[in-house]
Amino acid sequence: MTQAARLTATITRLGHQGDGIADGPLFAPRTLPGEVVSGLADGQNLNEIRIETPSDNRVQAPCRHYKSCGGCQLQHAADTFVADWKQDFVKQALLAQGLETEFRPIHTSPERSRRRATFAARRTKKGATVGFHGRASGVITEIPDCQLLSPDLMAALPMAEALAMIGASRKTPLAVTVTTSEVGLDVLVKHGKPLDGPLRMDLAQLVDRFKLARLVWEDELIAMEQPPVQAFGAARVCPPAGSFLQATRDGEQALLNTVKEITAGAKRIMDLFAGCGTFALPLAEGAEIHAVEGERDMISALDTGWRKAQGLRKVTSETRDLFRRPVLPDELNPFGARYEAVVIDPPRAGAEAQVRELAKAQTPVVAYVSCNPITFARDARVLVDAGYHLNWVQVVDQFRWSSHAELAASFTLDS
Repeated sequence: MTQAARLTATITRLGHQGDGIADGPLFAPRTLPGEVVSGLADGQNLNEIRIETPSDNRVQAPCRHYKSCGGCQLQHAADTFVADWKQDFVKQALLAQGLETEFRPIHTSPERSRRRATFAARRTKKGATVGFHGRASGVITEIPDCQLLSPDLMAALPMAEALAMIGASRKTPLAVTVTTSEVGLDVLVKHGKPLDGPLRMDLAQLVDRFKLARLVWEDELIAMEQPPVQAFGAARVCPPAGSFLQATRDGEQALLNTVKEITAGAKRIMDLFAGCGTFALPLAEGAEIHAVEGERDMISALDTGWRKAQGLRKVTSETRDLFRRPVLPDELNPFGARYEAVVIDPPRAGAEAQVRELAKAQTPVVAYVSCNPITFARDARVLVDAGYHLNWVQVVDQFRWSSHAELAASFTLDS
């Protein structure tokens, strides 16, 4: 069989997933704009890539696992390049909607600061393998020197290996989600063996051996030695197992500081897509809050955290699917008690229906937190068309070396 000829191409830009793109288009992972590369074309993908002419922005990856691990996409790029690229990604998303604004300097979380990760853990003939899947691969790469995860998360690798030894089938790896908390590791396991008496006993012993705060197997609590609480301002909250949490404490604080600045002076604030209270509870130090979230267990955790905290103002809460039943203008402007600011932190799909109701309500201040620049820009267009001014955007990079970017943005009604 004749071997395929190698193609040579020049990378013109990075795509949204961090891959280099050449004319065609051809997608070439772990390449940079301006680089001349060669490789074997497979449809639109370029494989077995060689860098013929490297970019000045190319650096030695700080992690020795980078070649085989799929956990990071951009370790081959200089930090300044990645920061500029993420800022520009958000700017281009806004420009596509005809919007421009001031951008504050990007805030990037430090190395070894991720507080949550999902490990793949597979039982093998000789023991177990724990790590992350390779790029578009079922192969698990072990990560003993990972530069992304916090030391507490790295210390969880032997525990995940032990879980695989006792609870994984030979066919399917476990998905072991580990979150650091104030009192120990919070662990949720998916894709394991059916839970029976002997397995339950083995898991209970593992909880004691590794001093876990909580272990949940699929949807069943095995043991909770101590509630795995997270600090949200003065409140201590025990989130449901596996529920959403900002990726780093540093990134969470950066977003919170920005939201506090945007809503400063407001005495009544509504927090939409409130989760377990990431923003609602710290904001309650100076304002009355109404928190709305679609997951009942998360709202319950938020409410319990508020009731046990000292010195917070009133926090009311509501379980509500904001995609099916967005908060309406008359709820944002009840007689004699208008909300002065709204915080909205939707999932990646954005919040088009809810933002249209916000636009009608004309709440004076909106703090929009987003993990998807594309849907944020779409929703920002709705607010601007309704008379809001997009004052500025703060990009927060807590997914270091990835293609993801988060942001917080300030909107006020034009006078």
